[in-house]
Amino acid sequence: MDFDFALGHDPNSDFHQSDEFQDIKGMMHSRLVDRIEDLGADFVNWSPTMVKRFVAQEVESFTATNRMPLNTTDIQCIVKDLTDELIGLGPLEELMADESVADILINGYKEVFIERKGLLQKSKIRFIDNKHLMRIVQRIIAPLGRRVDEGNPMVDARLPNGGRINVIIPPVSLNGPVVSIRKFRSKTLQASDLLAYGTLNEDMLDFLQRATLARCNIVISGGTGSGKTSFLNMLTQYIPEGERIITIEDAAELQLLHEHVVRLETRPAGLEDVAEVTARDLLRNSLRMRPDRIIVGEVRGGEAVEMLQAMNTGHDGSMSTIHTNSPRECLHRLEMLLHFGGWQGSETNLRRQIAGALDLIVHLARMPNGKRRIISISEITGIQDEVISLQEFYRYEPALLQSREGWVFTGCQPVSRKLKRFLKADRQLAEPNRD
Repeated sequence: MDFDFALGHDPNSDFHQSDEFQDIKGMMHSRLVDRIEDLGADFVNWSPTMVKRFVAQEVESFTATNRMPLNTTDIQCIVKDLTDELIGLGPLEELMADESVADILINGYKEVFIERKGLLQKSKIRFIDNKHLMRIVQRIIAPLGRRVDEGNPMVDARLPNGGRINVIIPPVSLNGPVVSIRKFRSKTLQASDLLAYGTLNEDMLDFLQRATLARCNIVISGGTGSGKTSFLNMLTQYIPEGERIITIEDAAELQLLHEHVVRLETRPAGLEDVAEVTARDLLRNSLRMRPDRIIVGEVRGGEAVEMLQAMNTGHDGSMSTIHTNSPRECLHRLEMLLHFGGWQGSETNLRRQIAGALDLIVHLARMPNGKRRIISISEITGIQDEVISLQEFYRYEPALLQSREGWVFTGCQPVSRKLKRFLKADRQLAEPNRD
């Protein structure tokens, strides 16, 4: 193979992403694997520093022997990448360590996208080939007791640090292996963070804090990536100490800073006759565990029946998230999920069940600039003409406001007895400060 490359390449230039450069790394990796096999068990006990020194020596030796015209920067780049390959997650090592990266989306070995501050951008990072990508994927999921192959081409799992990984491979995927990683935040978002980001204002936060203390049942709705889970996590900080909270999630993401939390996680059906445990199973069981509040990470199936029954039978103050495009769509989706769950009553009774269980819908959206905003805070007020009634306390209308905040306070007063009882009789909800 002819490696006729120019010298003096910048580490961020296209050269380091070229197929030729990746071929060199592939050859050097094969040499390292052979050398490690010769070393045997001794290599396992080496420290990261020793591994890096070993890689540097082997790369320099290989480069000199094959007379490859690589400069110092090129060699340093190869040493770093191969060291990450041996003791870490290869090309993903750098992205996993970057706190500003929220999502890593891989569409085959050449296309790696990342999300920063709500916006997607293409990364310069790539893999040598699809075999290389699959080697890293197997390294991630093997300790989780999961596997992915042609017989089982899809896998979804929680990472040890709390993040999530989803993998889908050929023949189901036509792009090669497709990997989606949702990273875990090392620092829990506080209310001050959301105020600083402009997700809501202080008046809205005060209202939601009072609603949480008043044990309102709250559903947080929004699209993918709108910040529902992070906002739910923040809102639980206002649950008083001394209450027993049970959380139910498909992949545990919530980080409740509370004294008494029981965390439950669903389990998919697996190999060796491992039984599936669904969110519905966990919800049913949680009712026997003396919860004060039940937090469902996301309601997406038949568990909606048990969740609403729990809210209607003494577990006030429970919360959940749901994928929808508006507060009204949230109610329609709940109706659909109740039917999926085997609801046997009439449409009218079904809507009464929803109206009797839920108090507030908080709807979030991700704006075109990547920022997350609360679009609406609405109260469910009952049934009128066989339709669930809503009244809106706050809505986001930046185009209609001179205020740079962009929220309108409607002036509505709460109908819920919980909020009425909690709020002082003479207290009026103040309009947002527009200074």
